[in-house]
Amino acid sequence: MPLGRRQVLTASSLTAVGVALSAGTGRASTRGHDGGGEETKSLKQLYREAKAEGGTLTVYAGGDTASQQDGNKAAFEKAFPGITLNIVVDYSKFHDARIDSQLATGTLVPDVVQLQTLQDFPRWKKEGVLLPYKPAGFSRVHPRFKDPDGAWTGIFVDAFSTIYNAESVGSNPPRTARDLLDPRWKGKIVSTFPNDDDAVLYLYKLLVDKYGWDWLRRFVAQDVAWVRGTQEPADRVEAGTAAIALGTDGMLTPADGVKTRFVVPERDPFMAWAQRAAILKDARHPAAAKLYLNWWLSKQTQSDFYMWSVRTDVSPHAGHRPIWDYPNAHVDGFEHFMSDRTLVERFRQQLTLYVGEVNGEPSPGWLGLHPGR
Repeated sequence: MPLGRRQVLTASSLTAVGVALSAGTGRASTRGHDGGGEETKSLKQLYREAKAEGGTLTVYAGGDTASQQDGNKAAFEKAFPGITLNIVVDYSKFHDARIDSQLATGTLVPDVVQLQTLQDFPRWKKEGVLLPYKPAGFSRVHPRFKDPDGAWTGIFVDAFSTIYNAESVGSNPPRTARDLLDPRWKGKIVSTFPNDDDAVLYLYKLLVDKYGWDWLRRFVAQDVAWVRGTQEPADRVEAGTAAIALGTDGMLTPADGVKTRFVVPERDPFMAWAQRAAILKDARHPAAAKLYLNWWLSKQTQSDFYMWSVRTDVSPHAGHRPIWDYPNAHVDGFEHFMSDRTLVERFRQQLTLYVGEVNGEPSPGWLGLHPGR
């Protein structure tokens, strides 16, 4: 998979970090500023407990392709030998429905869920199906990115905007959504169907709110290639088969050899959110689940993430500010949007009149009721 894609840490850096932590050189932080309850055990202690429990963990992760989490799986398993991490990747909108179905039928599979369907977590907390837990570092997670009672926590910040291929685009890349209407980009733009992914839908909502429906009409007239999932647009831009993609992410500090550049707009709206993770109350492997969340929130892991950290004590990539310092990133807006399902569905149907119905097979495949069982 290409470097820097959604929800994937660079495997080499994570492996180095994980080996050190599993050897006991990294310790969980002491009790944080939020008061009692934050994890105080070291990763080495948590690792021992996870092995004693059976050494297995199942995570349902929001994403776009079956292999998208392979780098994280490999790094975690190398860091913690004897722990098997089963990560099932699917669109968040299918995973949340799947979890509700499993809870209703007493057939729960995952131990941990990490999804972009932000509206589900307060509901699941109210229904009592989440295990309150504050991993080490929880006190350093930005207040916007966690439940104060520990029902869920953000584990990384993702952001959607425009990306482009530096070789294909040259020295005058698009910086605003209006720039995408330039005739030179006709037939060279790819986008996820916004009516298929609520995060992409929210980005389009922000752009329509700023530029109006006529912008969308003119954008569609650019012969945009519409695809399912946000992985394929990133792959096409990196490969040079498309010059530009709207509605996906990229590395803030591109690795050597990576051609893709992520645009952080100066004034145009873009969207960012913290991907939420929670341990299910009936998880069969709670010790391994706790190890996983502590691993994610460790300071070094957060520092290695290719976009933004959820922690207030982790410096952003060079040349960037903390994500909460970008008012045009709308870090609060996505949660409000996701919680207003009437607004979401009304805008989705209006937008469909312009971009057409979603077509094509789901990019992760069709996983059924109990994947990972």
